Formats: sequence, C-alpha cells, structure tokens
Amino acid sequence: MPVLEPGPHKSRLMTAVGLVGPPVTVIGSVLIYFGWVKADAEAREMGLDVALFGYNAQDYLHVGVNHLFVPLIILFALGLGCLGVDRWVVRRIGPSGAPPALRRILRGVGLAGVVIAAAALLVVLIQPVRATLYAPYAVALGVLLAAWALRLHRLAEGERRKPMTFEQRVAEGAVLFALILLLLLWGAQDHAEAVGRRLALDREQHVEELPRAVIYSTVPLDLGPPEITEDTVGTEANPLYRYKGLRLALVSEQRLFFLHDGWTPRNGAVVVLPDDGSVRIEYSR
Repeated sequence: MPVLEPGPHKSRLMTAVGLVGPPVTVIGSVLIYFGWVKADAEAREMGLDVALFGYNAQDYLHVGVNHLFVPLIILFALGLGCLGVDRWVVRRIGPSGAPPALRRILRGVGLAGVVIAAAALLVVLIQPVRATLYAPYAVALGVLLAAWALRLHRLAEGERRKPMTFEQRVAEGAVLFALILLLLLWGAQDHAEAVGRRLALDREQHVEELPRAVIYSTVPLDLGPPEITEDTVGTEANPLYRYKGLRLALVSEQRLFFLHDGWTPRNGAVVVLPDDGSVRIEYSR
C-alpha cells in the first residue's frame, strides 16, 4: 500500500488549522463560561440554583453570544486590522533584518504592552472592586502586544539571532495561549456576573411588564405567596383550581418559572412548575 507523503496542500491545511483552531477554541470557551456565570449570577439574585435552569453547553453558548455579539464583532474587526498591520511590518523585514527605526518601534510596542499589563494589574491591587470588570482585558491586550512585538523583533534581528527550535515555539505558544485564555475567562466572569445581576434587577423593576399567567390545576398547588390568589372554579365532582397573580419569567428545560405581582428577590418567591401538561396555563398581557 503506498504511503502518502505530506504535500504542500496538506501543509497549508495544517497551517490553517493551527491559525484558526486556537482562536475558535478560546472564543468558544469564553462564551460558554460567560453564559454559565451570567446564568449563575442571575439565578442567585432570584434566590435559585443555576441547576434548576437545566442549561447545557449549547444553551450557555447561546446565552454568551446574545450578550457578547457586539463585542465579538469589534474583536474580529480589530483582529483583521492587526493582521493587516502584521503583514505590513513583515513585508518590511528583509532576510538580513529590519531597519534600526523599525526595531526601535517594535521595542517601544513591546515596552508599551508590558506597561499596560503591569498598570492594569496594579489597578486591580489598589481598587479591586472597580477595576476587575476591565482589567483582565487590559492585561490580555498588554500581553498580546508584548508577544507580537517580541515575535517581530526576532524577525527583525535576521541572521544575527539563532532561530528557535520547533519545541521552543510550541512551548511558547502553549504558554501564551493558556495565559490569554485564563485572562479572558477572568474578564468574562466579572462581566457575566454584572450582566446577570443587572438582568435580575431589571426583572424586579419590570415584573408588571412580564406576561400574565393564569394557572388551572385539577389538584391544589398550595402556592405560598399571598399575592397569588386561589379560586375553585370546577364542580365538587370535578374540582378545578385557578391561580392568578403570576407572571411568566422564564421557560427552560421543561420547567416554567413564574414570579408574582410585586416580586422582589428579598421578599418574594419563584414558582417553578413542570412544563409537562399537568396544568393548563393561559397567558395574556
């Protein structure tokens, strides 16, 4: 059986996978983690456990995309711009290296990256409550700037610098990838918690804007909050219980989550019912 030798097309494919794979992995991981933290913060503000939502990885990914759509577009646009700048600089680096002016610029960019990362970390230590929402992204930006400037500086040195071995390049790339991923997850956690708390606060302030729900059940449900009224509308032979004063808040994993009129996280309860047809529900505005 003939053995297929790796050709130029296979080499290009592996190069493309190596370039596209890590960013896609980072973005997917950040989106899923963002969705989970956001749902967990929202659930805690409502007095629930996030496990009650029954979300899976795809659900968390969807939640993350919903709240990070615009930032992701901006991130991709910046990434394309950076690729253009990178190609422009590389074209000006010849086999024997780069002009002294370009080397100075690259050293300045690298120094700026280090200063940005160090300043962001210092702000976190001084004012952790205010800074953590944006500091991880600033640190990631500084690290990327420093790594990019270092890579181009090595190219600019030309033949005067001994080339790195394959193992060294892999190890350096792995460390940089892990560091950027951790920084983005850190930033996603703080951002997602803020979004989750804001959503819970918005739900508290706009309970009256949620859809009204009237629940009919053949057995008493014993719904505790006094804002929920219970009426018997059936007959003695066929009892039917009607519950008013509820608002539909969330539908998730065959569960229905209801709030009552005047609900607050501190002085309210969340009613969770199975979405299995055991009760009849009428919705209105």
